[in-house]
Amino acid sequence: MSTAASTVARAAPGGLAVALALAAVYVVWGSTYLGIRFALEGGWPPLLMAGGRFVVAGVLMYAALRLRGERPPTRAQWWSLAVMGLMLMGLGNGLVTVAEQWVSSGLAAIAVASMPLWMGLFATLRGERPGRQEWIGLVIGFVGVLWLNAGSALSATPQGLLALLIAPIAWAFGSVWSRGRDLPSPFMSAAGQMLCGGAMMLVVGALLGERMPESPSTKGTLAVAYLVVFGSIVAFSAYIWLLRHVRPALASSYAYINPPIAVLFGVLLAGERFSLHAIGAMAVILVGVAIVTLARSRPRPPALEPAA
Repeated sequence: MSTAASTVARAAPGGLAVALALAAVYVVWGSTYLGIRFALEGGWPPLLMAGGRFVVAGVLMYAALRLRGERPPTRAQWWSLAVMGLMLMGLGNGLVTVAEQWVSSGLAAIAVASMPLWMGLFATLRGERPGRQEWIGLVIGFVGVLWLNAGSALSATPQGLLALLIAPIAWAFGSVWSRGRDLPSPFMSAAGQMLCGGAMMLVVGALLGERMPESPSTKGTLAVAYLVVFGSIVAFSAYIWLLRHVRPALASSYAYINPPIAVLFGVLLAGERFSLHAIGAMAVILVGVAIVTLARSRPRPPALEPAA
């Protein structure tokens, strides 16, 4: 076997490694919505909890990467990471945390499931013309979003409705905006985004009058620790690894696996109840997301070259 062939063989991931990484992204990210709810019920303020969670995770990842010899981001890269931290962590995750003060964890996950649809829309505005199948998926998905926002429990909580409308839009915009930017390695980018976004949430939370709890419940504190270790470090690292080793459609499939997982955890562990309206809207949204994801995973036909 040649050296190049042996290198490819060593680089190819095994089925067990892929399965474990997918399990981390599916189950752990799906469970973070309930973890957020438990942390809030335990007395932790939303923005200080979310900001502290990402700062701690970012510091741990950044320190580990620097010890391994990773170069720190440049000044220009820190600027890009700050924008991404604001969009993805601050507005994306931060507003989901704020919304869970008024809505159930499962309903928050259903609303966030619309994120790939917004990514498709922003990519279209950027000039990436979608195909026919992608347009069908976008239309179906947005019908589900309108259905969810029109008659579910969200309509009775204006604050939660607004937060859960902005959160996936901000995450999608930040993701599309980051394409083609000068960024450090994927893991260093993740650490930098968590540091910047977490610091912003801590500042905003303090300005809004949030205060750290004097005696948070044990359950709430364990939930925060779970979010730091598993939600922010383990699952995010697994997602970055998947992006490098499997097809994009498989890596991004968490978008339509997390909501059912979150709903299941909410029902089993927190006694949450969901109307047929919410379940039906989730089904429509996930069908749209699946169509868009599968359409984007297909290779486009090569352009015909002129004859010599």
